[in-house]
Formats: sequence, C-alpha cells, structure tokens
Amino acid sequence: MKEIEKDVIFYDESEGGVTFSGGEPLMQPGFLNALLEDCREKNIQTAVDTCGYAPYETINRINGKVDLFLYDIKMMDDKKHRKYTGVSNKPILENFRKLAESGRSLLVRFAIIPGVNDDVDNVTKTAEFILSCGIKQIDILPYHRAGIEKYKSLGKAYKIEKIEPPSDQDLRAIKERLMALGLRVKIGGG
Repeated sequence: MKEIEKDVIFYDESEGGVTFSGGEPLMQPGFLNALLEDCREKNIQTAVDTCGYAPYETINRINGKVDLFLYDIKMMDDKKHRKYTGVSNKPILENFRKLAESGRSLLVRFAIIPGVNDDVDNVTKTAEFILSCGIKQIDILPYHRAGIEKYKSLGKAYKIEKIEPPSDQDLRAIKERLMALGLRVKIGGG
C-alpha cells in the first residue's frame, strides 16, 4: 500500500486508480483481496485485469471491492481454447456472465491473434456472447510479439512465435464486424 499511496495525487487529478494485473491477479486471491480492501478504505479506485479463470468464489470475494474488471476473452470454442491456452473457457465465460449479472463494470479486452481467434465465426460468437450478457463495449487489442523474449528468459517455449501481428486493415475489418453486430469498439486498450 505504501507504493500505491505514493501516487494518490495522480489518481485524484486523473480520476484514475490502481490496476491489478499480472500474470493473473486472481492466482493470489488473499493478497489481492487485502490490497483491494485497503484501496477501498482509502477511496482509491481499482481495476482488475483478468482472464477470469478462477473459481467463482474467488471472484465473488473481491467483486464488491473492484470498480472495473478488464476482462480478457480469447475464444468461444472450448476445444480451440483448450488447444491454445491449455484450459477450458467454460469457467471463464460463466464467471463473465455472473459478473455481468451482478452489475459490475466490465470492459472486454479481445486480443486479436491472426490465424488463432480472428476468424469470422469467433468474432461473431464473441460479440453475440458479450451482448447476451448486456455488455455493449469491447476493446480489440492487436497481438504483439513482446512476450517472446520474456518466455526465452524463463526457458519456456513460446508456442506462437511465428505469428505476426494483425494488419491495420484486418483490425479495421474486425472492428466493422463488431460494430455491425451492435458493439461500441475501440482498437487498443485504455
């Protein structure tokens, strides 16, 4: 909290706050909950950047202490999701729906990875899903190769090393498709 409190003047002036990201902040629920409680006591706004892969009890424990969930949705097809991430998307989508039903502020972040999740079917199903949850805004984030060196330094294989970032034209086409389905769309996060 001492580190967080050093920037209170900036939060006040910008009407911003603290974003907990990672890795995955839900993997350290006790620590995250304690920080969120302290931020709430000090009137510091909070955001949690998550993929939502956690037991709902973990999310529910912090739910009332989070001002905004930045929620990553990658793929709607469970089999494909397992192939690329190693886990099912079922708890991710169920947690998203429950958060939306609870009235929490949610911003979907959809990282566009060429050849993995940028096909018309996935883009359409993603839009339909989030609209069915009452969410009307999505940020599309172009895949970037910044993680390659980090993986190498950790001695891990980066399974999509050969994939190139999407072109501006491809991003515009995805944006137009999402907008045609009824979403407000922004390219890039923020």
